[in-house]
Amino acid sequence: MPSSLQGRPVRLLLINPKFPESFWSFRWALENILPDKRALNPPLGLATLAALCPPGWQVEIIDENIEPVPLHPQADIVGICGMAVQFRRQQELIEYYRRQGHYVVAGGSFASLCPERFAELADTVVAGEAEYIWPEFCRDFERNAPHPHYRETGVVRLEDSPTPRFDLLKLDRYVTASMQFSRGCPYRCEFCDIIVMFGRRPRTKSLEQIGRELDRLRAQDIRNVFFVDDNLIGNPKLAKALLRYLADYQERHHYAFQFGTEASINLADDAEMLQLFQTANFAWVFIGIESPDEASLKETLKTQNTGRDLLTAVRTLYAHGIDVLAGFIIGFDNDTLDSFDKQYRFITGAGIQVSMVGLLTALPRTPLHERLQQEGRLIAGAEHGDNTKPGTNIIPKHMGYEAMVQHYQALYRRLFSDHGIAQRIGNKFRYLRNPVYQGKYSLRQRLTIVRRLFTRALLRGGPMRMLHILRTLIAAPPRAWPQVLADWIAGLAMRDYIERHFLTDRHREQRLAQRTAAMLHKLCAAEIRRGVMEIGSRVSEGGAHLQILLRGYVGRVFFTRAARRLEKMLRRSAATVTLHIETLRADQQRQLGRLLKRLAPYGDRVSVWIDERVRSRVPIDSSVFHVLLTRDPRIGNPPA
Repeated sequence: MPSSLQGRPVRLLLINPKFPESFWSFRWALENILPDKRALNPPLGLATLAALCPPGWQVEIIDENIEPVPLHPQADIVGICGMAVQFRRQQELIEYYRRQGHYVVAGGSFASLCPERFAELADTVVAGEAEYIWPEFCRDFERNAPHPHYRETGVVRLEDSPTPRFDLLKLDRYVTASMQFSRGCPYRCEFCDIIVMFGRRPRTKSLEQIGRELDRLRAQDIRNVFFVDDNLIGNPKLAKALLRYLADYQERHHYAFQFGTEASINLADDAEMLQLFQTANFAWVFIGIESPDEASLKETLKTQNTGRDLLTAVRTLYAHGIDVLAGFIIGFDNDTLDSFDKQYRFITGAGIQVSMVGLLTALPRTPLHERLQQEGRLIAGAEHGDNTKPGTNIIPKHMGYEAMVQHYQALYRRLFSDHGIAQRIGNKFRYLRNPVYQGKYSLRQRLTIVRRLFTRALLRGGPMRMLHILRTLIAAPPRAWPQVLADWIAGLAMRDYIERHFLTDRHREQRLAQRTAAMLHKLCAAEIRRGVMEIGSRVSEGGAHLQILLRGYVGRVFFTRAARRLEKMLRRSAATVTLHIETLRADQQRQLGRLLKRLAPYGDRVSVWIDERVRSRVPIDSSVFHVLLTRDPRIGNPPA
């Protein structure tokens, strides 16, 4: 054991970095409608990792999506996970904690897929499934001999996976808890990285393991559970055994849980499986439909979706009370600009409210990435972590890149207009007459949700939105009203994201940022002349950006009138703001707090850097804002 640990247990801090906001965030719903919720799902991987630690270790889990990261933790090891979309924040956290003197371990799906990206960042990189290699690292650390790299090269038996430490998660802050039954998928979609990481032969936990996990969640009064399996029915025989077990468990415990999961579309072919899903109380499934175009499906090897009527399959699921959430992709080699209209017609006809349409993205190590790299069709340096952004890292074959992005944004605006939302709900409830979904909220929470939906969505949306909602309620049976309202909440949350993040006019946005900078210059002219404030704007591929640096005392006008200008710019565009604070008088802390409260609805586009000397006096919630842990090199250096 390292000398510094003699006589006391190892202290481990596990961090899930903040996700950049996307359609998956449903931020509007979390902040405005659902009571006391901060994120959709907890970091199940970290809870599993915690359960793999030696019994004497002291483990803490921080999810930056619901709470700020500690800047000076009492920890011997800081473990930081992350998906590709979290890489920038993961990198920032790794560098910060290493500078603080902590031993930092990087892991998660992106470190497993691309461990070379972390080799020079972290003290140790853990790549692959953790059940065997994490305990090995723990033993090595206690012997003061950890290796820089651990990689799982064998096959992990999920029977060896422990019950996750759900007790270390603040589960009451999430919409659903997470569980996992299987890893791996039998299919070979060209764009998918699942089989790269977990293989094509699904492996499963035992039913006894599932029972223990459900018992733990039930003891914590959890009622909504998401099985995070990439394809729960990848092994149909074992999936049916699980569903029978869940149905029996539900009956014994008075249907304590409502489930959701991911599955392939061939679920609609198996009448017995559908009945078991319904009996086990599965309210929804997420299905990768990808495209209604058979040629595109064949091109990407999505064979399980070919040779069938996809619309009939979706309606078959509805007929069994199961709602369908779905993923769609545009940008296959077969696709043209006409594909956007084809997707619109299918999604509308199928009534799929949570329709995650993405531009085709080539993930590292996938067959698609290898093929497009050989063809010279990858865009160097382009983002690839979130395929629901208006951009991608591939050069399309039969349409121009800019035209594709413009049509993509137009498609989303059509889908999530009030009329589009209502039309899909109407089409859905012609077939979803007896939904499993009823919500697992208390009566008080349900009344709160309805009141907030009425005051924050219906009244603000005007009489036409009210009319659309009334029509959808009238068209559905009363038992389906909770599902109708849930669809409106999801649809309006996605609409809110579009309005805040999708560019309507790049030049208009740039002019707005420049005008805002000019107005701030005028309002704060005295402070700028004294050298205690700098204001600048710049334009990049990501859009317009405003920078504000505070070096000394600034007048109240900045925290009042200037704050209103910033809020207006953020509300009317997708521009971003960086606020650098080098010093702040004690009597201005409250004013700064009011400014940040005003900007909080746009916090994902507001970066804040505070000098170490005043950081302890001005805490900034990194789960709301992007708290910079290193100075932006594009901001001027402080005076000597």
